[in-house]
Order: sequence, then structure tokens, then C-alpha cells
Amino acid sequence: MLANIKDILTKAKAENYCVPALGIGNEINFMACLQAAEEKRSPVIMLFMYGKNDIMRFGKWAREQAAQASVPVSIILDHGAEYEHAIWAIHAGFTDIMVDRSKLPFEENMAQVKELTKIAHACGMGVEAELGHVAMGDESVFTRPDEAKRFVEETGVDALAVAIGTAHGAYKDTPKLQFELLEELRDTVPVPLVLHGGSGTGDENLKKACQMGICKLNISNDLKRGAIANLNEKCKDGMGAYAMYPLLYEGYKNVAAHYMTLCGSEGKA
Repeated sequence: MLANIKDILTKAKAENYCVPALGIGNEINFMACLQAAEEKRSPVIMLFMYGKNDIMRFGKWAREQAAQASVPVSIILDHGAEYEHAIWAIHAGFTDIMVDRSKLPFEENMAQVKELTKIAHACGMGVEAELGHVAMGDESVFTRPDEAKRFVEETGVDALAVAIGTAHGAYKDTPKLQFELLEELRDTVPVPLVLHGGSGTGDENLKKACQMGICKLNISNDLKRGAIANLNEKCKDGMGAYAMYPLLYEGYKNVAAHYMTLCGSEGKA
């Protein structure tokens, strides 16, 4: 069933669990994650990147699949960096947009997010924004609780991605998350909190973050690596290559299912 992030994450915040948001590159990825969600009875958020997906075609197809699902499914345009990206997502039928203006000065970030939130809410969509910048170990870009509270109140966003020590992509070392900062953000910010750059952060770190107030966890790199690992594991004699796509599907699905259990969303649909 179609659901936006406001519906999905409000419940997650109230019941103290997290919902994995999974990076989607094609129809195989999407169906693997959807099957994992239905088997785990978990809500799920599907992440699409502008420029990496055919937004109009893929968005409409994904919406049709999500509408037929037996669990709540959000389809969100992730890290939309331009005004036009949000408008395309609305036309394509996405349930949500993530408006990324995190590299802009605070006031400019807030003004642009506020404008797009008004438009998206008028269309029944949920909105996520980002304050601070996801860059491992750089304290200068960590999210400030006082600014985060004002940002949410001024913009009206439904969820806020915060910077507490993670980064996008692959890590050289396991990141050190700022749990004291997360606790302060959780107690200060009135909307569900989001953690980007979850891949490679480590199960112990992520489980603790979910228990301490992260309601949406973005995962992409780990899914892709899991798909490749599964193919390599089952293709040692070369014959597995004939089942390449089913094996990639299986690996993607297994990682998605792992994160649903880890986040505590299993059985919450």
C-alpha cells in the first residue's frame, strides 16, 4: 500500500523503531526490497536518485507496484538538489521528496525547503530535509540542536536528516557516531530523525542509533555489495553466471531483510 514518510515515520517515532530506506537502481532492486518487506512484514522506504533513474517512467511504475503491496511503501526522490527535481517527482507520482539544500547557508537552506514543503504538502506528499552535512568526523558540519528545532518549526518538514558522524559511500574505517548529540537532537527536534550514510557504519552503531531516536536509516552501498558478494559466493565454478540476475536479486533481498530486522521494523507493517 502507498504511504508517505509522515505516516510511516510518525508511527516509528511513537513506537521507537526505525524504518530502512533502501537505494533503488532498477526494477530488480525494487522487487527484491519489496519481497523482503512483505516477508518481514515491515514498512519500507524506496530511495530513488534524480539523474540515476528515469524518474517519470520509473516513478509511475514503482507507484503501481507499491499500491499493490501488502505493507506500507514510500517512494521518495532522494537528495533532490534542484527545484525542478521536486516538480518532476510530483509529476511522476512519488509519495515523498527529500529536499537537499544542506550545503547552503542556514537561512537560504531554510527558505528553499520551506517553499518546496508548501508545494509538496499541497500535493499530499511528505518532505524530508537535511541540516548539517553528512561528512564523517567533521565536527564543523554536525547538526546543531537549536538550529534544527528552528529549522523544523519554520519549514514544516516531516522528517530531518541529521549529521552525527556518518558519510555517504564506502568507509575506510568504521565511523564514530556522536550519540550524545543524537540524544540531544531527539529530545529537541519534534519530527522523526533520519540518518544518511548507514552502509558500513556497523550493526552495533546502527542498532544503538535506531534505539536512540533514528526513525529512517538510508542504506545503499551495503545492498549493492551484498548483491555482488552473493553472486561471487555462488559462482565459484563459473556456472552461477547463468543465474546472474536471480543471484543479484537474492543478495539484495537478503541485505534488505537484514536491515529490517536490525532497525526493529520487522512485524510493524
